[in-house]
Amino acid sequence: MTDKHKALIYCRVSSARQKREGSGLESQEHRCRKYAAERGYKIEAVFPDDITGGGDFMNRPGMVALLAYLDAHPEEQYIVIFDDLKRYARDVEFHLKLRREMERRNATRECLNFRFEDSPEGKFLETLIAAHAELERGQNRRQVIQKMTARLEKGKAVFPVARGYRWAPGKEHGGRILVRDEPVASIIAEALEGFASGRFQTQAEVRRFLEAHPDFPKPKSGRIAKSLIKDMLQRVLYAGYIDYSKWGISLRKGIHEPLISFETYQRIQERLNTKALAPARTNLAKEFPLRGFVECDDCGSALTSCSSKGRNRYYPYYLCCNKECDSYGKSIPRDRLEGEFSDLLATVRPSPALFEIASAMFRDIWDQRVALAKNLATSLRREIDAADKRINDLIDRVVDTDNATLVSAYETKIKALEMEKMRLTERLSEPTRKPTTFDDQFRTAMKFLSNPCIFWDSRRIDLQRAVLKMVFSQRLRYARNGGFRTDDMEELSLPFKLLRAPKGQSFAKRYSMVGPAGLEPATKPL
Repeated sequence: MTDKHKALIYCRVSSARQKREGSGLESQEHRCRKYAAERGYKIEAVFPDDITGGGDFMNRPGMVALLAYLDAHPEEQYIVIFDDLKRYARDVEFHLKLRREMERRNATRECLNFRFEDSPEGKFLETLIAAHAELERGQNRRQVIQKMTARLEKGKAVFPVARGYRWAPGKEHGGRILVRDEPVASIIAEALEGFASGRFQTQAEVRRFLEAHPDFPKPKSGRIAKSLIKDMLQRVLYAGYIDYSKWGISLRKGIHEPLISFETYQRIQERLNTKALAPARTNLAKEFPLRGFVECDDCGSALTSCSSKGRNRYYPYYLCCNKECDSYGKSIPRDRLEGEFSDLLATVRPSPALFEIASAMFRDIWDQRVALAKNLATSLRREIDAADKRINDLIDRVVDTDNATLVSAYETKIKALEMEKMRLTERLSEPTRKPTTFDDQFRTAMKFLSNPCIFWDSRRIDLQRAVLKMVFSQRLRYARNGGFRTDDMEELSLPFKLLRAPKGQSFAKRYSMVGPAGLEPATKPL
């Protein structure tokens, strides 16, 4: 048997899905083997591909491996067998380039449904068929984009499903639609709302929250990519909207159920464009929740943490790392410092009587806001009409001007007004939604105000950090031999400062009803 009878097979399908669900690669290989057997060729290797490569054969692992195999055997003259010419290349430029690469390696091409000829007519016909394949590929792509654009214009998602959603049949909408995929949808909603409200100050804290949640899907390493967190925070899809400017699809309401409100989405974008108020260390360990929050009383530097190895176990400590401080390197046992903090946090808890009064006040305010919501609808409609008028005025200016700078400025302003109009429209539709009660809306918040120790004792780092940010407005000072320096508790945030009576005073003594005589000084009767 001569060298020219040694053969290689190349077969390709356009996607991994075709490889899984069909038998394209298997049937192509079978036909090529039958073709080789009929001609007495000996098959040395098969090179499959399950991606299209976008026309460029160097993006296909199988084709790259085939060329590398030819390079590794320069003394051989292989026959490369294809099932169909379209599996060879569907782009004229890369077809001709691949032909030259094969010729340079002394490889002979053979196809089951086309006869390669080394003549002007044969090369012309080959180029013509490659051009037809390129035309067909371009037409298919255009048709797919047109269909996807039509779905996007109707508010239907078309791209790969985002985390928190899954595809489901939508008979009334025609085709598949996105529906919530629980419990992942609720986890993502909590993460997004937490970032918008400031519960999570940084993207790193959002990532730690998701990594700590057992029901959130994670890679084998357990580490979620930073790019995934940023993508989730920037996805307007989670607010119930569709936007794809690349295909001329402007922001519009989608038919899928949102995970968050559009207003929450806007707050997230504002926070992404501003510096975090309390940056979190990337190496913050859950074993030291007070790290970076408690500062040394001698120098004001934030305490850091470490663990020292003993004979049988590790001993965790907090310590000051300021070399100019008198307390530099002098450790404070973690259990002692965190135990004193727990005792301090317990003193912040309002008395049951005081909390009952505060709850009644909050309920009254809630009832007043519910009553005002009816009048709010009229005001919102007025604002929407005003936004519409400003948009129309700006459109008229765009039509009347030839200045590219002004046109760009007007378009930016129009986009901002459209976003504001959507936010107002969403608020206007809120009364039509299922009404929420005070308990449904503020159950967690009231539980937190009544006793923040419950969240601190959970030992969840995200909840513990939330307690620190929400109960205290600034860092606490700690003396190694004197404990926390919080005599006046000026470090408390406003809600807890109002709910806490000064030391040595009862609530009744600090707050009392105005007497019959009123507040004005007494005057003699005329």
